[in-house]
Amino acid sequence: MPTLTDCLGNPVTLQDASSLRALDDFVEGFIASEARAVNLLEIAEEDRSAIVQGYAAALHMFAETADAPRHARPYLDRALAAEDATPRELRFVQAVAAWVHGDTARAASLHEAHVRDYPRDLASLKLGHYHLFNRGDSPGMLRMALAALPHAGDVPYLHGMAAFAWEQCHFLPQAEAAARKAIDMRRKEPWAHHALAHVMLTQGRVHEGIDFLRDVAPTWDGLNSFMVTHNWWHLALFELELDHHDEVLRIHDEEVWGVAKDYSQDQINAVSLLARLELAGVDVGDRWADAGKYLARRTGDHVLPFLDMQYLYGLARAGRPEADALMASIESHASNADPALDAQGTWQRVCVPASRGLLAHARGEHARAVQYLGEALPRLVETGGSHAQRDLFSQIHLDALMKSGHATAAQNILQPQLAHLPESKRLRRQAATVYATLGLGSVTEYLA
Repeated sequence: MPTLTDCLGNPVTLQDASSLRALDDFVEGFIASEARAVNLLEIAEEDRSAIVQGYAAALHMFAETADAPRHARPYLDRALAAEDATPRELRFVQAVAAWVHGDTARAASLHEAHVRDYPRDLASLKLGHYHLFNRGDSPGMLRMALAALPHAGDVPYLHGMAAFAWEQCHFLPQAEAAARKAIDMRRKEPWAHHALAHVMLTQGRVHEGIDFLRDVAPTWDGLNSFMVTHNWWHLALFELELDHHDEVLRIHDEEVWGVAKDYSQDQINAVSLLARLELAGVDVGDRWADAGKYLARRTGDHVLPFLDMQYLYGLARAGRPEADALMASIESHASNADPALDAQGTWQRVCVPASRGLLAHARGEHARAVQYLGEALPRLVETGGSHAQRDLFSQIHLDALMKSGHATAAQNILQPQLAHLPESKRLRRQAATVYATLGLGSVTEYLA
């Protein structure tokens, strides 16, 4: 077998040297969030080398469906049976095998060990970030990125990965510096755009965030559906803070929902955006019904608690009976979760109460929503998602507090948020309602 190197300089063992182009499409396409990563599947039936088969298995797992492991296993089996693979390739395959078997803690650990030995294997680093992110381990993400930087600092996508890790660890100046370095190196670096959008939202730079994302949006061509819809989702969050409701609805209809309606990440982007619009007092029309048709297929998935919770809320808001089926399935899955794979008990102790609270809120049972969401929120980071994504659950909790007569508690949550987002018209309207309820309507004069 010829020994070649991929586009990052990592030696690869292939059965056919002509496979290198498709392999590079995966390696660079994956770290660049580009759709061409799936081109690897075109060679996966002919080239049975370990690394090609391992990458193909990973691509199937990214479907984030209950049957994804079944689709990935034939490729994984071929990868494990392949001969002449390098130690680097074998460890990557072992990490994918752990993922397929549901052991994401082991997968993340293997990827973190991998970056110390092979710091230019950025596809492995990116996949490690995926697992750590879904487990709420942002410090682990930062460790991995910092370990690779001295060896792969010439790759703009690594700086984008570092930027998001810095941001998720609340190091906002460092995150912005890393994101801007990535963009200086390559203007089309959507993960760095995404990280910088996080920084600007966290710091309340709403108008600047809109200007920045609209400036770079023309570069979002050829991206995978998650990346393009998610960056538009971030722009919608900024627009929502300024009460630009018609524009947010347009972004939902044209840029977020409809790119890949069957895909998990596109679905939760839509659920989250519709929920936030409603919390801001916007009538979303019949949009829940369309989303519900696709979410109805998710009642037995249980790939990630973060996904299940949003599927549930969307089904409930769509008024579909599958919401009750999913709630029952979540409870059953949590009670039967393998302690070795869910050592923190995240499904039982976080996802179940959060799901009960979300279902209650969707059905107007606000006191019940306060009870269960209040129980889950302190540990919600364990379910995955970013700060901006998990803020949806905090907004729902706040809405439930306001609607169940807990105005004092709502004020204690709302006013610090307004201090961080002084440009937000959405928060100002909510604050006016709370202060009027508390007999402090005149306070709003001091908020101008």
